[in-house]
Amino acid sequence: MTTHFITAEIDLTESPKQLQQDIESELQKRGEPLRWAVTDINPTTQKARVEAVVTRDADA
Repeated sequence: MTTHFITAEIDLTESPKQLQQDIESELQKRGEPLRWAVTDINPTTQKARVEAVVTRDADA
């Protein structure tokens, strides 16, 4: 198992609960999230930048 630092851009939604679900869903595609944080919001593009640490199997 290895850990990776990743960044992702997520479309903003009207609902904070939906935003959290969207973030967790996107991170699951890249591994098992250990922790994540929204580090930037761009009001022009309506995107949030998320930085995360995920774990993946070494052979994946």
